[in-house]
Amino acid sequence: MKEQMVKFLVNGTTYEISIEPSMTLLEVLRDKLGLTGTKLSCGVGSCGVCTVLVDGKAVNSCLTLAITVKGRSILTIEGLVKGATLHPIQKAFIDHGAIQCGFCTPGMIMSAKALLDESPNPTRAEIEKAMEGNLCRCTGYVKISNAILAAAKALEEGEKQNG
Repeated sequence: MKEQMVKFLVNGTTYEISIEPSMTLLEVLRDKLGLTGTKLSCGVGSCGVCTVLVDGKAVNSCLTLAITVKGRSILTIEGLVKGATLHPIQKAFIDHGAIQCGFCTPGMIMSAKALLDESPNPTRAEIEKAMEGNLCRCTGYVKISNAILAAAKALEEGEKQNG
């Protein structure tokens, strides 16, 4: 297939690149833009490892054709860090032991970000529902839920300080 020029806003930076229409968003992020924080695992949208945000909504980048999100805003795990400062969700995952091998962590954090952007004070049940598309074989889900609850509190406190 003939490559096409597309423009993406990824982590606040505009990229204009040539892609094949059959390329997934995951392939573009990793292979064309060098953003390797987003991982490939199952390749069929069952594990959530490849989760990124497109216009603030969590999507499986392994199932999303890049051509369908041209011109939209994409946020990856790399886009959460501000200089050397971790995002409160990243910090909470570390502080609460919600990371073991770390392979699923970027997708977990991005799904948690989408949840907290939509529902800043989620219940444990809402967290479980939002995270059900993300699989982890190492940590267990209690630590992940605890981390998300702590991140919600930290984000709320940060807003109060900045508000």
